[in-house]
Amino acid sequence: MAQGATYHPHHEVSIWPMPIGIGALLIPIGFTMYFHYGWQMPGLIVGAVGLILILVGAAGWANEHFATEKDEGFGWLGILSFILSEIVIFGTLFAAFWTARVTHADEWTSWVPEGISLQMAGILTLILWASSFTIFKAELALEEEGDTGKALTWTILTFILGSLFVVLHVREWMHLWEEGFTLSANMYGTGFYALTGLHTSHVLVGLVMQLYVMWLLISGKMNKDKPTLMKATSAYWHFVDVMWMLVAGTAYLVGTAAM
Repeated sequence: MAQGATYHPHHEVSIWPMPIGIGALLIPIGFTMYFHYGWQMPGLIVGAVGLILILVGAAGWANEHFATEKDEGFGWLGILSFILSEIVIFGTLFAAFWTARVTHADEWTSWVPEGISLQMAGILTLILWASSFTIFKAELALEEEGDTGKALTWTILTFILGSLFVVLHVREWMHLWEEGFTLSANMYGTGFYALTGLHTSHVLVGLVMQLYVMWLLISGKMNKDKPTLMKATSAYWHFVDVMWMLVAGTAYLVGTAAM
């Protein structure tokens, strides 16, 4: 009679969940200090410390995994669950923007600044489309070819394109802000910066993930047998790119259209 596979349970002890948990606690405390009590500098410091603890804890925990463990195949489920939760956040802002657009339709066109550019939205879209291709090529190079050098090159190109997106987008914000189109100028300003700001924050998260992937590729800790983080980073970046289509369509096209 054939013998079945034997599973040997084991306990894992890691210190890295502790800084992640402390960081997750400090961030809402920082927000409360900043917005509720008006303690701006202490709130910023507490929030920054919380963010640093989360990043350090996540990096340390992941490094511990790459140093000792094999991929278990649950990475795709994890990133999918995370993306679904992010869709809910974006969906809430979309609903708020569209509701405001309809409610204030009569005066909305007077809120549209002259400096807002559909051409810039198009350029930003092309940049992200190109970055989706490069991250796809990076994933393909690692998973199909096992070529970490090629995967690193494509990841670097993705990072450059993503960084260019952020730089151009921030320059556009600065230009609009100088025209008086600020976060509190009107309902359009609030919705525009909320949507584009939320999306750009996700782009920054994607860039941090790419930096970590690059380090793992350079150090040899990521290879064809451990592609999960690369696949997760690629899936997240594709989500960011697709979400930009909805953000740009809402903030620029719906936002500037006459009704």
